[in-house]
Amino acid sequence: MLSFFRRMIAHRFGGAIALGFVALLGLGFVLGDRAGLSGSADPVAKGDIVATVGKKTISVSDLQTAVQRDMDGYRQQQPTLDMAQFVAGGGFDATLERLIDSTAYRQYAQAQGMVVGKPAVDAVIAAQPGLTGLDGKFSQEKYEGVLRQIGMTDADVRLQTTDQILVKQLWQSPLKASQVPLQLALPYASLLLEKRAGTIGFIPSQAVPAGAVPTDAELTTYYTRNASRYRVPERRVVRYAIVNAATVGAAATPSAAEIEAAYKAQSGKYAAADLRTIVQVVVADQTAANALAAKVRAGTPIAEAAKAAGLEPVTLTDTTKTDYAAQTSPAIASAAFGGKAGDVAGPLRAPLGFIVLKVEKQRIRPATTLAAATPELTKTLTTQKTAALLTDKRNSFEDTLSKASFDGIVAQQKLTAQTTPALLATGQDVANPTAKPDPAIAPILTAAFAAHAGDSPQTVPLGQDGSFALITLNKIVPAAPRPLAQIRDLVIRDFELARAQKAVRQIAAGVVAAANKGVPLAQAFAATKLKLPPLRPIAGPRAQLLADPRAVSAPLQMLFAMPAKTTKLLEAPNNAGYLIVHLDTITSGDASGNAKVIAGTESDIGSVIGREYVAQFGKAVQNAVGTKRNALAIAKLKAQLLGGVSADDQQP
Repeated sequence: MLSFFRRMIAHRFGGAIALGFVALLGLGFVLGDRAGLSGSADPVAKGDIVATVGKKTISVSDLQTAVQRDMDGYRQQQPTLDMAQFVAGGGFDATLERLIDSTAYRQYAQAQGMVVGKPAVDAVIAAQPGLTGLDGKFSQEKYEGVLRQIGMTDADVRLQTTDQILVKQLWQSPLKASQVPLQLALPYASLLLEKRAGTIGFIPSQAVPAGAVPTDAELTTYYTRNASRYRVPERRVVRYAIVNAATVGAAATPSAAEIEAAYKAQSGKYAAADLRTIVQVVVADQTAANALAAKVRAGTPIAEAAKAAGLEPVTLTDTTKTDYAAQTSPAIASAAFGGKAGDVAGPLRAPLGFIVLKVEKQRIRPATTLAAATPELTKTLTTQKTAALLTDKRNSFEDTLSKASFDGIVAQQKLTAQTTPALLATGQDVANPTAKPDPAIAPILTAAFAAHAGDSPQTVPLGQDGSFALITLNKIVPAAPRPLAQIRDLVIRDFELARAQKAVRQIAAGVVAAANKGVPLAQAFAATKLKLPPLRPIAGPRAQLLADPRAVSAPLQMLFAMPAKTTKLLEAPNNAGYLIVHLDTITSGDASGNAKVIAGTESDIGSVIGREYVAQFGKAVQNAVGTKRNALAIAKLKAQLLGGVSADDQQP
């Protein structure tokens, strides 16, 4: 049933990587894959090759680099993700297929005589928002900085951008052939309107006796089988030194000459000024403007008169003649400032009609002396100088990062180095669970978890004032289970729950068997002679399930995967017990005449069919150029990246 819908995402990470390839994620896709694919003549040992695609080979190193890069990308959204979780979620397989696809497409396009001009490649690179400067245009400096950061050359990026454009051109025909006829869409549209209702019961693990305390041998065996349950994600130790306003100190304090110069540069701000609050109304024609002006001069408040005429007044508070002239015109400003508070001026010719205005208030702001303005100017200049000095200092650091060590820079700049404990990406300290993560070092941890062992020190911005941190990755603590001695009580509790879960399963299986033989569900539950929660109804439409399966409860999902008048068993998470789901009724849907549902279904199926065609075309391209996989090398690398993680939730 809707099998191709379910195939859209086969794995948690794999589906997104595959769809990301289909969607062509701009330069992010290109920069995210810097695996250097070897020619057939390269001296690569056979055991080091995971795939041969046409005349090219993909080495173990190529694949490992690409998998690491993809995982780093996911880690930006999920900081606690580690390699084992990424591989288990399908990321490894999806990355391998993407590498094979891209290599095959490149050679196939070349064989067809397809070429991409330099202007087209330039356009793709220049269009990336992360490579624009303050003026909104492509920044060569930023582009070169990104290249240095990811260790690629301009030639690498251009080659892979060319691949991207060629693939997009090759996919045009398969993607266009995805129209869906009404006869195909209607049954699936009707399926969305189907509703199901049933009953759910629960047998908790606590409903049965806990049993004897486990022996040391039993506990050790259980812990070993379920080690992944107690696994602590990868942690990192980071050394860092903060560079902030205190670092530049007195150098940021402005001199008397600088303060005086700033005072003179802002003479208009500190000079005496005639400030007026003006209410103005823009009227389209002069006749209406004359009527409005007469009404205001007769005593009607200008805002009230404007609204009565269907117009919206605008109020400018404490504006100067110069500022007002810039917003209107010198003539209108002269009229507004030529009288006193309470005066009405207009109608006055404006670009979009006529202005009628009234001076509501007037006040004379006295001149501010240099002495009086000094505190404000000192604060502003100190902020500006601090930012400039910190920017200069960070730039000087960047120039020496590849040549100097962390300790060398710290000593030379007389900074104070600090070292974090082994922290998770979230900032949590597993060894000190009561300590709260320090939000001040969150940017430091983000950068540290994106770094690799052996990377040069780097700078990380910390605030709008220009402050930053110099950081270096000190140690990577691999993901590993916590020692049994540290969590013995927790493991005992889990062991007892698992043992109770096993007993509860036998009881629940008996209930399911009885219900499927025709015994009413309530009677089958009562026959257990256990003190159980009451049965409760469960119902919902299939559209809810297809809209967002992750937001739908497991029992409701099961309800749509079973025949009517049947009962099924569902294990509750964390050894909490077993759920028993009984389907009572199925109410079929009929989308005939429901144009909105049919159109949505046609669109959904069409997009999936388009991806199906693209996938089939990709396989055909692989066959055309010739593709061979080294299953042994692939399995070996996959096992290495998994790190020997054991299966979850093994029974004692």
